[in-house]
Amino acid sequence: MTDQSITPCPLSFKGIPYSDIINRWFSLAGGEPVEGERNDKLHRLASHLRYITDNNEETLLQIMPRYGLPEKEMKGLIHSACSAKWYSVPKLMQEACRGVSHTPECANEGTNEDVCADVSGRMQYAPTVPPMPKRLPKLIRLLVSRTPEVYRPAVAHAVFPSLATHLHQVRFKYIDNVEHEATLMNVLMAGTGAGKDCISEPINRIMADIRRRDEVNLRREREWKEEVNSKGANKDKRQRPEGLIIQEIDADMTNPAFVMRTAEAEGHFLYTKMNEIDQFDALKGSVRGRQQFQIMCLAFDPGNRYGQTRASAQAVTEKVTIRFNWNASTTIQKGKKYFARVLTDGPISRINFCTIPEREIGADMPVYGKYDAAFDEELRPYIENLNRATGLIDCPQAYKLAQEMSAENAEWAVLSQDRVYENLSFRANVIAYLKACVLYVANGEKWEKSIEDFVRWSFHYDMWCKLEFFGEAIKEAMDEDKRPLYGRHRPGRRNLLELLPDEFTHADAVRARRTAGMSEKGTSSMLRQWVFRRYVTIVTNNNYQKLKFKA
Repeated sequence: MTDQSITPCPLSFKGIPYSDIINRWFSLAGGEPVEGERNDKLHRLASHLRYITDNNEETLLQIMPRYGLPEKEMKGLIHSACSAKWYSVPKLMQEACRGVSHTPECANEGTNEDVCADVSGRMQYAPTVPPMPKRLPKLIRLLVSRTPEVYRPAVAHAVFPSLATHLHQVRFKYIDNVEHEATLMNVLMAGTGAGKDCISEPINRIMADIRRRDEVNLRREREWKEEVNSKGANKDKRQRPEGLIIQEIDADMTNPAFVMRTAEAEGHFLYTKMNEIDQFDALKGSVRGRQQFQIMCLAFDPGNRYGQTRASAQAVTEKVTIRFNWNASTTIQKGKKYFARVLTDGPISRINFCTIPEREIGADMPVYGKYDAAFDEELRPYIENLNRATGLIDCPQAYKLAQEMSAENAEWAVLSQDRVYENLSFRANVIAYLKACVLYVANGEKWEKSIEDFVRWSFHYDMWCKLEFFGEAIKEAMDEDKRPLYGRHRPGRRNLLELLPDEFTHADAVRARRTAGMSEKGTSSMLRQWVFRRYVTIVTNNNYQKLKFKA
């Protein structure tokens, strides 16, 4: 008698659990269904899942979430979805599958699994942004709690400039022994109509206390100006009032006004939020000037000096240290064009980038929660912790994390020989470290494992955006003689050792570099680094054997 038992339905697709794909699908589709949309959204989910379940109704019944719908209704819903006309896999489902496959398993036996996962997996980024960790630091969890799921990663990055603006003369020692203040600048690059305004309300709540203080000094400044303007040219005029600390500045402020506000801030950060990145152009100085990019770079660098000298008694003559945090939004094309002339000049590496994934046509409208007094009250202790902080603050956990991530980045740079990745990773690691420190201070100088997970994700998300939006252009700018690589690409380079056999020659290494679009120059240096780091060993002259990443 033959075995008539039914083989259990697989609960994964290409090694990815269906539950992870479903969670990712909901995040891309505007969040989980709420009362009134359960049937429509679950039917749509089933219509998409059938393409990766062989249109099998039994499989769908096993993996589909219910959200309170009875079993009979679920069976009818799934049957309806599976009976529809067959088309190609929907784009949303393709993105959901890619979005959860960003850390491929190590396929090589005998390799160092940690290195394979940390380096080869993390650094060779997937076509979609890395998904946000499920466990978030308490402050971030609060700040994204009223945000639709599709916008949460962008909000989680965009809140840091305004949070850090509350710190006054607070310093953190980085792993190179240089003390940094929490200078954090964020650009949200996303398509037209993507919902870039999602960051506004959380920032408004964070900045509320600073705006109340600013209003008092803005009123004092207005009263002084009215008094001065009411007097004749030869009348004695009262000097500009002291203590005019006004932290939030206008996005279209001129360069002299920026210098004056910085001088009067008495060591506090200035802050602004720009709806479009080109609002920065008010700071560029002359018609052909590019001072706005200089300000971006100087703001990030500790101990910077900036200012202007004018002959007129009425003009602003000051030398200041720039402390300037800001947010800006732009479309992807406009953002690429805006930074096109400064690809290798430093602004891109100093800025934290984020994005919003493109939603499927006809997707449900994301719905926001309510920002109310309860939200403000829950936020208040974190803001007070930031306002109270002073001096040099030591966070050993953040310091150790920065060291670990720096070592991981260096290892990947050596293995991939990717100069663009290496250059961008240096300051991206500083940005991640400063975020960790801000969260640590806001949390009452208490460390949590969720901070580490979030900061690691934040780093890789930032690097994904930089490599996706600017990686190829930076590569071409760094080596104009190199023919650009056309066709579809993945942000980041491959591990070159994986392109080589277990035993290889110097000539093989040259060919591997050429395959990756690199020149022959640098091959000997690369091999010396590999030998030093014990990735390979020398067999004879110009012959090598792999110790790691064997085929």
